[in-house]
Amino acid sequence: MSAPDAVITGSTPDTDLTARLRRVLDGRWAEVREATREELRRPELAPGTGLPPDEHRARVMDQLRLLGTTEGPRLLFPEAYGGGGDLGGAVTSFEMLAMGDLSLLVKAGVQFGLFGGAIMNLGNEEHRSTLLPQVMTAELPGCFAMTETGHGSDVASIRTSATYDASTDELMIHTPDEDARKDYIGNAARDGRLAVVFCQLITPSGSHGVHGVLVPIRDEDGQPLPGVTITDCGHKAGLNGVDNGRLSFSGVRVPRTNLLDRYGQVAPDGAYTSRIDDEARRFFTTLGTLVQGRISVSGAALSAAKVGLAIAVRYGLVRRQFKAPGVDREIVLLDYRQHQRRLLPLVATTYALHAAQESLVADLDESFDGAALAAGEDDEIPDRRVLESMAAAIKTATTWHATQAIQTAREACGGAGYLSENRLPELKADTDVFTTFEGDNTVLLQLVAKGLLTDFRDDFGSLDTLGTVRFVADQVVETVVERTAARRLFKVITSVVPGRDEDAALRDRNWQLELFAWREEHIVSSVARRLQRAMKGGGDAFAAFNEVQDHVLAAAQAHIDRVVLERFCARIDACQDAEVAALLSSVRDLHALSLLERERGWFLEHGRLSSARTKAITAEINRLCAELRPHAERLVDAWAIPDEVLAAPIALGAEAARQDAKHHGT
Repeated sequence: MSAPDAVITGSTPDTDLTARLRRVLDGRWAEVREATREELRRPELAPGTGLPPDEHRARVMDQLRLLGTTEGPRLLFPEAYGGGGDLGGAVTSFEMLAMGDLSLLVKAGVQFGLFGGAIMNLGNEEHRSTLLPQVMTAELPGCFAMTETGHGSDVASIRTSATYDASTDELMIHTPDEDARKDYIGNAARDGRLAVVFCQLITPSGSHGVHGVLVPIRDEDGQPLPGVTITDCGHKAGLNGVDNGRLSFSGVRVPRTNLLDRYGQVAPDGAYTSRIDDEARRFFTTLGTLVQGRISVSGAALSAAKVGLAIAVRYGLVRRQFKAPGVDREIVLLDYRQHQRRLLPLVATTYALHAAQESLVADLDESFDGAALAAGEDDEIPDRRVLESMAAAIKTATTWHATQAIQTAREACGGAGYLSENRLPELKADTDVFTTFEGDNTVLLQLVAKGLLTDFRDDFGSLDTLGTVRFVADQVVETVVERTAARRLFKVITSVVPGRDEDAALRDRNWQLELFAWREEHIVSSVARRLQRAMKGGGDAFAAFNEVQDHVLAAAQAHIDRVVLERFCARIDACQDAEVAALLSSVRDLHALSLLERERGWFLEHGRLSSARTKAITAEINRLCAELRPHAERLVDAWAIPDEVLAAPIALGAEAARQDAKHHGT
C-alpha cells in the first residue's frame, strides 16, 4: 500500500446531521424500524455465533417463539385475524431483523412470510381464521414445500401430485420418485408440524396445474406422520440455525378442505372450478401473491450489506498502517485513496439500493390490501406483473451487492475480518445463498427481460419464454424500437477532452439518468432485432432465445441500473432537508459515476463516451471519495445499527480512537 495523495483526518461527526440523515433513511416506517432495533437489543436475540448446529437450531426456535410475542410478525396479517394489517411495516421489520442472526431471519421468513403468507393469500376464510392466530405466535411451526430436487426454479414442472378421491372426499399426496421430493425445506428437519405442499392437482377431469395443499407432517410429539418421510439436509455453508430438510409423501391422505382453494376449487363430486380459466395465468397469479417473500429477501440482503460495510468503515477509521514521509504516526486506513475506493462506492450503492427497496416496499403495500382480503372483497386480484418484475430486479441487485460488499468488507479488515467474533465470516456464509433462493438471480434477470420485451401486450403474463420469443419476433419489435432507442440513436454524443464545464456536467443528474436510459433502450431494441432476425423463416424459438441469452441478461441489468438510479434521485428530490439532500446528492454522484466506470467499455464501444471522458469519470470518483471521506462514519452511523447487534469488536472502537487522535493532535 502506498501513501495517499493527501492525509485527510475526519472530525467528530455532526450528530445532528447524522440524526437528520437517519430520519430520512428510516422514512415512512420509521417507528417500525426503531421498534425492531429495540427488540434486537435483547440478549435473547443475540446471534448464535459458533454454536454447534443442534444448539443453534434450538436457540433459533426459542428466538422464533419470542418473536411471536412481538408486534413485527403480526404486522404481516390482517387485523381480522389478530394481526397488525401493515404489510409494508412487516416487510420493513423483517429487513431490520436481518441485522442480527440471519438464521433467525430465515426461520422467521419461512414461518411468517412463506408458510403464513401462503395460508393468507391462497387459502379461504376458514383456513385463515383457524390457522393464522397459531402461525403468528409460532405455536404452529410450518413449512413452505415448493422446491423439488429435480425442479428448483421451474415450479410449473414440479411432480408431487395431489389426486382427488371422491369416494373418501380426500386428496392423496404422493411423491413419485426421489427427483420429486421436496428439498431444502426450512423448518422441515426439526420443528415443522404442518406444510403447505405445492402439487399438481389431479381430479377425474384431469390435471389442473400447481396448487397448494395443507399437509400435516408431524404429530404433537414431533414424530413424522404415517406416509411422511423426513430427512435432514445436513450441515450447510451457512444458516445452520435453520433446520432444512427433505419431504417425501407416500399416499398421504388429507381432507379435500385442506386444498388452498382461492384460485381453484374441488367440489365433493370432483368437479374442478376456477375463475381463472387459463392454467398458465392461474399459475402466475398464484405465485404472484407470494411476491412479498422475494421483496423480503431483497431487504434482508441490504441489511446484511449495511452490517458488513459498517464494520469495515468503522475499522478503517481506527486501524493505522504505514507512515507517510515526515509523519510520526501511522496513517488511518480510510485516509488512503484506494481504501476509500474499495468501500465508499459500495456505501453509495447501498444508499441507492435502500431508496429502491423503500420504494418497492411502498409499491407492495399499495398492491396488497389485507383488509379487503379479510373481508372477501379481493376476489379479482389486480395485475401485479409490474410489481413482480420490479421485485425480481431489485432482489438481484441487492443480493449480488451484498455478496460483493461483504467480501470486500472482509478483505478491507484483513486478518481481523477473518475472525468469527467480528461477524464478517458468518455474514459471508449466511448471505451466499441469498442469490439463489426466492429465485435464482440469473433466472430472475430473464424474468425482468421478459417484462421489458413484452411490455406492449396486456395478456403477456400467460406466455412462457418461447411464447415471448415468438411474439417479439412476430409483432413487437417495431413497437419496441419506436418507443425506445430508435428515436434517440441519432443523438450520439461525441465527448472531447473535458474542460471545466464538462467536469461539472459529470455530476449533472439529468445527464446521468439520460445515459443509463439510453443504454437500456439501446440494448432492449438490439435484443428484439436479434430475435426477429433469428425467427425469420420459421426459425426455432428455443434456439433463438438461447443464442441471445447473454444479450437478454444485459438488457435486464441495464434496466435495473437505470431504475435504481431513478428511484434514488426521486428520494433525494423528496428530501426537505437541504443539507441532507446535498450530502445524498454527492452519494448519488459516487454511485452513478462508479456504475459508469464499471460499464465504460460498453459506452466506449457505442460511442457515448470517449476515452478522455472515461478518464475524467475516474478522476471525479477520486474527488468524490475525498469529499465523502469526512462523512464516512456519518453515512454508516445513519443506518443506526445497534452496537449490541453490530457486536464486532473491531467496529466498536471509533470513539476511543478519536480521543487518541485528538490527544496526538492528528
